[in-house]
Amino acid sequence: MQPKISAFFKRQATELDLNSGDEGREGHGQGSGGGAAEAKRSPSCAGGDLRSKKRTYAQFHLELGQSDFLLHTCSICGMMYARGNDDDEKVHKAYHKSYFEGVPFKGWRNETVIARSEGGDRVILATDENYCMWNRKVKEVIRVVEKELGFGEGQLLHKLCKVYLYISDQRIVGCLVTEPIKAAHRVISSSTEESSSDLPANNSKSGKIDHTLEFGKICLKREIIRRHNHSVKNKEGYRDPGAIICEEEAVPALCGFRAIWVVPSRRRKRIASKLMDVARKTFCKGGTLGMSQCAFSPPTSSGKALACRYCKTSAFLVYRDGDV
Repeated sequence: MQPKISAFFKRQATELDLNSGDEGREGHGQGSGGGAAEAKRSPSCAGGDLRSKKRTYAQFHLELGQSDFLLHTCSICGMMYARGNDDDEKVHKAYHKSYFEGVPFKGWRNETVIARSEGGDRVILATDENYCMWNRKVKEVIRVVEKELGFGEGQLLHKLCKVYLYISDQRIVGCLVTEPIKAAHRVISSSTEESSSDLPANNSKSGKIDHTLEFGKICLKREIIRRHNHSVKNKEGYRDPGAIICEEEAVPALCGFRAIWVVPSRRRKRIASKLMDVARKTFCKGGTLGMSQCAFSPPTSSGKALACRYCKTSAFLVYRDGDV
């Protein structure tokens, strides 16, 4: 790498020397040619300041095998941008603030406010009926939610969806997308604890063996670490803690929680729970829906933890595309 760098700057120095030699010969020609040659000189050279018309090079970066030489990925918001580029830096700063603190929101003229808190926070409802084909602000929030939860662009919303937005300090800090469903499936709760009977049979004999070693007056006791056999994972009762396994039998359900999102700076403050409470009260005109009438779309690991906390059980309801 170093020889290439040295060769680059050596080539620049050689070009500058050649340019200075050309300028000297041009000056000699002007002295012998008289006023005709003087008239051909550009105005910029009138004061004897001869400038090279050749292109100059400036090296701003050194590529030394960096993984993010061209684009840098923000560890918080996940946006890729070029460091040192003013336009990219400005776009990243705006997106990062919207992602971490919430999307700026000054309010709508005709808001459908369905809940208020003592601190001034409010929850508003946006549907295809009261906001024709989803206005610009709703689309801005949905783009953030799609990127955060892994939806494809334009795949989260459809005409039957209802969007609940949590507004705090003139920012949208939470979003819940719901949709009508017909059925759901109950999650089969699994325990990560395995009984001692799952250990290999030969391990049970190890307790009868004396593992003490004596060296004169010094006694050393060897520590035995029991390890589970990999074949245990293939047993019928084994369940991956991160997997979602549902019952085949469907049960009736009405409201589907399609997507739930809260900005990182406001998580762990029950905003998601408040949104789901409001949705259960207002989704149907007949009254408040029970937990047995609401279901979640296949959740992420954090979504699974949220569903367990909110439903107070690991056997919550999950719906699929065919249940809508």
